[in-house]
Amino acid sequence: MKLRKVTAASAAVLALSLAATACGSDKKDDGGSSGSGGGKIKVGIKYDQPGLGLKQPDGSFSGFDVDVATYVAGKLGYKPNQIDFVETKSADRENALSRGDVKFIAATYSINDERKQKVDFAGPYLLAHQDLLVKKDSNVTKATDLNGKKLCSVTGSTSAQNIHDTIAPKANLKEYSGYSECIAALQSGAVDAVTTDDSILAGFAAQDKYKGQFKLAGLKLSNENYGIGVKKGDTATVDKINKALESMVSDGSWQKAVDKNFGPANYKNEQAPKIGQIVK
Repeated sequence: MKLRKVTAASAAVLALSLAATACGSDKKDDGGSSGSGGGKIKVGIKYDQPGLGLKQPDGSFSGFDVDVATYVAGKLGYKPNQIDFVETKSADRENALSRGDVKFIAATYSINDERKQKVDFAGPYLLAHQDLLVKKDSNVTKATDLNGKKLCSVTGSTSAQNIHDTIAPKANLKEYSGYSECIAALQSGAVDAVTTDDSILAGFAAQDKYKGQFKLAGLKLSNENYGIGVKKGDTATVDKINKALESMVSDGSWQKAVDKNFGPANYKNEQAPKIGQIVK
């Protein structure tokens, strides 16, 4: 009788131990920390920027930022099927990092002093410039040529306003809800030019339905240093991403990604920037 009591007690202890072990194995996905051991990493990108970050109808993703993010995640120990791409719109990027919704963000995220107060940045990994996209046969070759012409940008953007205020005060500003509407207006002749970062313009122009119709004016109206955003204080991840970016450049993967995503628009990219080198 005593032996049975001890055995029953031991069985109860064993059951409790197994239950505790099972509970402990249910790891919470906190944006990615398990590497190739079976975990996932959540990465913030744009869903609506062709050539940079675009969600395809079949649910896959394409673009330069996507290629950079995939390469970096690989160096952090994650295979492509372990990456969860999360849409992070411009206004929510800092919050997504502070909440831990994503491990890092690659989404045309220009490095500036205000943002560096809230997040840390790896990179930069691309130097872009504000530019103009015009029709292939357009005679607009400089910003002052926009006087008397229709210039399009998205509602809330400062790009078109900057040109109007400082370079071409007689430009007729047109605002649309998105760049896809601006590009369609350029195609139809409703506007004469579209302005934003040259990388974004090149991505739209590289779409199959627009190939060969547009050209970049090649102006450098601003410097946009694209960085990879990381939660403030996570210097270990910043260091790892910086090493990954250096590797991407040195092994040729960076230039291949540029050519693939922007090449059809005749995008004359700057050389890959050096880590920590911000062009004002």
